[in-house]
Amino acid sequence: MTVAQTGHVIPLDEVSEVLVSLIRNACVNDGTPEGGHEHRSVGTLQAYLGQDGTVVEPVPGRQSVVYRVPGTTPGAPTLLLIPHLDVVPARPEGWSHDPFGGDKVEGYIWGRGAVDMLNVTAAMAAVFKRYLRGATPPLPGDLIFAAVADEEAGGVYGAEHLVNHRAELVACDYLLTEVAAPSFVTDSGTALPVTVAEKGPSWRRLATRGTPGHASQPYGTHNALAPLADAMSRLALHPTPVDITPEWRAFVSGLGLEDDLESRLLDVDRIDEAIEDLAIEDLPLARWVHACTHLTVTPSLFHSGTKSNVVPDGAEGHVDLRKLPGQDETTVDDHFRKVLGSDLYEQVSIEPVSESPASASVPGGSLWEAIADAAEELTGSRRLVPALIPVATDARFFRPLGTQAYGVGLFDGEITFGEMLSMFHGHDERVSERSLDLTTEILRVTLERFGVRSVE
Repeated sequence: MTVAQTGHVIPLDEVSEVLVSLIRNACVNDGTPEGGHEHRSVGTLQAYLGQDGTVVEPVPGRQSVVYRVPGTTPGAPTLLLIPHLDVVPARPEGWSHDPFGGDKVEGYIWGRGAVDMLNVTAAMAAVFKRYLRGATPPLPGDLIFAAVADEEAGGVYGAEHLVNHRAELVACDYLLTEVAAPSFVTDSGTALPVTVAEKGPSWRRLATRGTPGHASQPYGTHNALAPLADAMSRLALHPTPVDITPEWRAFVSGLGLEDDLESRLLDVDRIDEAIEDLAIEDLPLARWVHACTHLTVTPSLFHSGTKSNVVPDGAEGHVDLRKLPGQDETTVDDHFRKVLGSDLYEQVSIEPVSESPASASVPGGSLWEAIADAAEELTGSRRLVPALIPVATDARFFRPLGTQAYGVGLFDGEITFGEMLSMFHGHDERVSERSLDLTTEILRVTLERFGVRSVE
């Protein structure tokens, strides 16, 4: 990919300092109400932007901060930038550098959140600061910056809370968030993926009950662990439904792949074969293709019993499911019944924990074209590929309200799409300073071009 050298309209050192600070704040979201500690990064942004903004804190420490720059033209569309502040846990084991050190090494910034998504958070803050301080003229419509809590655990204390309880702060026509990803290099040129759709999380809690007794005398006891372990194993190993959605078809068709590979990636009977072949060369990419074409079912938590010498009278497990567009709760329940069978299905209590539909935005309109304008200015190509992602973002709270939501960034080509995917919630998460600079630039130019296109 050929990328134009940026003129550092926004100094790279400035953006990288924000990113390093956000990483070092270690706003680790462990899924508990008291986790996250996003107030640390709210403080960082307040100091950087020079204004307090509107702080929303549903529970102590779980802060989001919202700023607004009024537009100049009544009736012009509102644009929301909504990055998140929290990150998933990381243990130092397996990392080349301290996951919360924010180390700069050989042109890379290392740390948890470097690509998910504190790089974009820092870039958005830097671009927005120019509007907030008056260095850049305001857009025709309002521009909102909302750095939110709790995205990594469902958004209950972040974006969902804002939409449900402080809608006046974040109501918008257009939205930019994650996922930012490297371009694809194909025989017909480079293609910049822009996130337009995402799968819907559908988490389930499974539980079984038994009768306690001394573990030295198991005969005739009812061990709660055994049926739940069986159920979790079956769910982990059984093939899941395949669906070639319009969103996936648009993505694959936009890549300009060889005819045979494209045909296999769009064929429900051949997609698994294509995934196996991809896995030989690029396992993270193969994993992502699988997730974008299948209902995914992942047992993730398991607990039973109270003591090693007591037959457990209770067991509980959690399963992460992700639905494709067009799949719903019936799809999930039908799969459970099929995999567990009538006997095991009746022994296990299955309770929904979280239920969100898949969501999608149309790849078109003034913001889409503004992104293409920015891509063309920086890379020489305005070829965008609408991407379906298997993970959930805060955009899912806005799309049902009519908001057009996209995720975009720009990388320098030093890492592949698959390599970037392996860093999400993985070891050695890092972003090159050049990619951070490019992401800042594509966002800066996108906002400028959106200002023009939104009133055309």
